[in-house]
Amino acid sequence: MSRSALYAVIAILVVVVGFGSYYAYRDYQDKKNSTEITIGPKGIKIDPPAR
Repeated sequence: MSRSALYAVIAILVVVVGFGSYYAYRDYQDKKNSTEITIGPKGIKIDPPAR
């Protein structure tokens, strides 16, 4: 494999990891700012958004 092809593969991997990290962080922020309602055998539990 030539050196330029190796650099291209590394650049593509960096971009893919960057986009994956961004979407994971955005998903984490959306879940952190939402109210969770759970209905189970002990009744209803409501967790407000974290601050």
